[in-house]
Amino acid sequence: MAAESGKHGQGGARAPSVPALRPACTGLVLSGGGARAAYQVGVLKALVRILGERPGSLRANPFHILCGTSAGAINAAVLACGAHHLPQTVDRMLEVWGNFHAGQVYRTDVLKTPRFASNWLSMLAFAMMLARVGRRKQPSLLDNQPLSDLLQEVLDFDRLGANLADGVLQALAIGATGYTSGQHITFYQSAYEIEPWSRSLRTAVRADIGIEHLLASSAIPFVFPARRLLVHGEPEWCGDGSMRQLAPISPAIHLGARRVLIISGGHSEVDPHRRTSSATYPSLAQIGGHALSNIFLDSLDSDIEGIERVNHLLSRLPPEERWKGPLRPIRVLTISPSRPLDEIAARHQDSLPPAMRSLLRGMGVSAVPGELSGATLASYLLFESDYTRELIDLGFGDTLVRSSEVLAFFRTDEE
Repeated sequence: MAAESGKHGQGGARAPSVPALRPACTGLVLSGGGARAAYQVGVLKALVRILGERPGSLRANPFHILCGTSAGAINAAVLACGAHHLPQTVDRMLEVWGNFHAGQVYRTDVLKTPRFASNWLSMLAFAMMLARVGRRKQPSLLDNQPLSDLLQEVLDFDRLGANLADGVLQALAIGATGYTSGQHITFYQSAYEIEPWSRSLRTAVRADIGIEHLLASSAIPFVFPARRLLVHGEPEWCGDGSMRQLAPISPAIHLGARRVLIISGGHSEVDPHRRTSSATYPSLAQIGGHALSNIFLDSLDSDIEGIERVNHLLSRLPPEERWKGPLRPIRVLTISPSRPLDEIAARHQDSLPPAMRSLLRGMGVSAVPGELSGATLASYLLFESDYTRELIDLGFGDTLVRSSEVLAFFRTDEE
């Protein structure tokens, strides 16, 4: 739960002994979700529109703390490096995400993708065999070297340091999972001397964040290779930060956020009566899709519920008593898709390269129009412009219709 008790700072994190933090310090939390993160860019486009009189008119970065995990970590890092010119940075993100193709994220050629394997297990075994014979450095289903090359192109980490030094940004935090320790690890870079925090199965590490941190945070288990990072001075192999992320909002609060905007990749109103055909045994793609949804979405929803319960409890105290204990009220605004993203993905599966289509169909992703079997899995790997543009449009529209809520959230006189 994000608004947690303890000795470390705002909402449970110890306030750092540094110059006074902004009185209305705002955090942005970007969840993981692979290609679903295109939705976040649509939300950001709308926020620029809402918070400025016209696109590009924002005079200051409204997000003092940026936190992201997996694909959300990449978006957070891009925002952090470009926080000094936020509208232009969002425009650049729109250009990249709106023209995506899978080859910019992972190798799609037949030699690197076991196209003719009969099922997922044989595909993974094939990938591991390639690693053993030296054709791949780490055993994983896909090679994400193209993503590394893309990040080298679009990120300027010197500019990140300058934004922190200039006060444009207060902190950037990236989530990863340590395969040796089993802990969720928050790597953070801040303008203030904030003491690292530690909780059960999670720890924080001050670091100069770079591309390897982003590749580790977005290393979906089995799909992309883990990365070796320094954790408390010791090397550790790290993978996708969503795997053991028990409290996704917590880093923003530890770093000083008093209010948090969350952009989620999960459909906001799942119909409990919605069912697809259950006549046959679930495919590997269906099971894998549910597993990824559990990794990327469930802990965030649980943390939001927890912080809302704490806020409700604190609201029952007299105003003068609310800030005396270890808990702090945290204002939260969540923006999430108004439509299921797996349904959108189902309509765009054929835009994937042939090798990837074969791989997904081998896992049970249906090619029949209107059939949702396995489409959830495809929704995380569909880095193709037809799909990402539709998610951008959805995020933009979902946010514009909530303009009054957004403006109220950023209104400082309520702090």
